[in-house]
Amino acid sequence: MSGIEIDHGGAISVDPDDLRSAAGRMGALTALYEDAQGAVVRACAMLADAPEVAAQVGTGALHAGAASVRALRAECAEAVTGTLLMADVYEYVELQAAAEAGEIRDAAYAESLHQRMEQLAASDERILPMAASLIAGWERDRFEGLGEQSSWGGLMAPLFSTAALLGARAGLGKVLPGRTLSGTADAVKVTAVATSTPKAPPAGFADALRGFAKAPDAQIRIEKYTFAGGPPKYVAYLKGTQSPGFGGTEPWDMKSNAELYTGQTSASYQATLDALAAAGVKPGDEVNVVAHSQSGMIAAHLAMESEYDVKMQITAGSPVEPTLDEDQTLVQLGHTDDFVRALAGGGSPGGTGSPESISVTAVDAPPLPWDGIGEQLKDPVSPHLTESYVEMAEQVDASGDPRVEAMDEFWTGLAQAERIESTDYLAVRTDVVSSAARLDLPHQLER
Repeated sequence: MSGIEIDHGGAISVDPDDLRSAAGRMGALTALYEDAQGAVVRACAMLADAPEVAAQVGTGALHAGAASVRALRAECAEAVTGTLLMADVYEYVELQAAAEAGEIRDAAYAESLHQRMEQLAASDERILPMAASLIAGWERDRFEGLGEQSSWGGLMAPLFSTAALLGARAGLGKVLPGRTLSGTADAVKVTAVATSTPKAPPAGFADALRGFAKAPDAQIRIEKYTFAGGPPKYVAYLKGTQSPGFGGTEPWDMKSNAELYTGQTSASYQATLDALAAAGVKPGDEVNVVAHSQSGMIAAHLAMESEYDVKMQITAGSPVEPTLDEDQTLVQLGHTDDFVRALAGGGSPGGTGSPESISVTAVDAPPLPWDGIGEQLKDPVSPHLTESYVEMAEQVDASGDPRVEAMDEFWTGLAQAERIESTDYLAVRTDVVSSAARLDLPHQLER
């Protein structure tokens, strides 16, 4: 796996408000340099009036020090200016993305965003070309490594290019505000198949993704965290696609994939709601979600349209990006050579969610050894497997990135619970005429 990149998502590296805050701190440092420069100038003036003392002290080093302080002050002032400019550029990109979504939801709101964009553009002629350059770079890099999978006799190229086209051009990969699931899901039955009492919550992102392996016979695991004197919190672990079949007894199949991606209620989404209800989760309760693959779409709609308070969602290889509010945090793990992740179209250039939200990307798999026919083959499935994302998450946990370390507050908050209860749920479609309709090849995309 290539080195990971961690940013806010889309073309945004750092939240604009964070940049402005950093510029304020650097501005305070600039003022200190100004004070130091003034002190040196006054000292030189005093020595000029006392030549006997000046001869003993030696003013050469003092003048050199004044020059160094002056240069440092200039560098600091330049850094402040550049940081504020980048904050405005990032804000412009965010506003542009929000305006495109807002026009669907609220024309007046979109107009207010356009007015702010015009104000920013008028403040510095460099903002528009820099914003365009940022977006162009993001569009160029968001599918890095995907084309290298187009070998295999050329059979895979149409699949990957279609995935990227659907997400980026058709707009299906971005769940916009107000877009809710429609229709009625296939009937499902949800059964609790295992319970346990974990001693502690996950210690990080990799530990959270390893939780999928702890429920081999279920698609859903729900942990209840009970606190003294406070409401409970829940964490739902949702597996990815379990069967390549279409409409069989397995709800996490290609039929649910197609339904969720096109905005229809799937059996897997209904099963998740039923499992949450069976676990005793009430409307308004905090539900945090860890999801792989197909379940990234489930997590998106839980956060955007359900009755639950989804504060945190961690997705790996999700084919969509949600549009979250400022108080909802999204952690996205995505291999740029993952053809399922490509369905998200790279998401939005403005990112989404709270300022603490992060997007982690990397190219997963290098080409396989020379095949002897003139091609270097590349495993097209490997970048999407859970184990590949666990490896990425391990790098994230060890990165030392301050944005990642800030997430420790989430895990330590859960660790304050007096009791943790875990229940695994198995969901089955019940309106299937014959089990023969099921192509029972589970766990092909989740090893």
